[in-house]
Amino acid sequence: MNSPGNVLITGGASGLGAATVEAVRQAGGRPLVIDKTEPAAPVDHVIADLADSAATENAVEELVQRAGNHLDGVFTAAGIDACGPLGSVSTKDWERVIHVNLLGTAAVVRAALPHLERSHGTVVTCSSTLGVKVAGDATAYCASKYGVVGFTKALAAETAGRVGVTLLIPGGMHTNFFNDRDEQYKPPPDAKLNQPEHVARTVLFALSQPPGCEVRELVVCASEEGSWP
Repeated sequence: MNSPGNVLITGGASGLGAATVEAVRQAGGRPLVIDKTEPAAPVDHVIADLADSAATENAVEELVQRAGNHLDGVFTAAGIDACGPLGSVSTKDWERVIHVNLLGTAAVVRAALPHLERSHGTVVTCSSTLGVKVAGDATAYCASKYGVVGFTKALAAETAGRVGVTLLIPGGMHTNFFNDRDEQYKPPPDAKLNQPEHVARTVLFALSQPPGCEVRELVVCASEEGSWP
């Protein structure tokens, strides 16, 4: 497999994002990270909140400049949730999920697109199995991840022949994503979940396709996980 080159990764300080940072590094690429916290890996990064579209777009430009104004790939791993019945989740918390997961994805891609068009690079967006099916007490998350599905498919149609576009639909993973939830919203101890480093390999696979050959959708989950199909 050829080096993935310069790859911008949101949420690269933890979870699937951090696992993808390591996968890109091991493959000889250069990760460029946007996150609210400092990544543990010694990589180029900018601290930014994806709920702030202007700051997000500025972070993309800064990282691309550091990488010699060349960008080969983007992976939008950052994501949050706000569990609970619609009437009990505050407006601020509910809308923040949309801002980070959907509008943050769009802001990153919007800023990266001119660079990817020049390099014939690839975007991998991160939805969820809850972007194709639903669960109660997850209206914000489902709305945001369904939005990522629609955004990605429209982006693929719009940029066909110029930019590669892949939609990743991962199931649950053993990450810190569930840590801050109330107990009722955490997976049970015996839940069948994937390891993030395994899912990261599929991201790398999508990013490494030659121009004109595209993996349009990837559903990646543990074989016994209940969220699929």
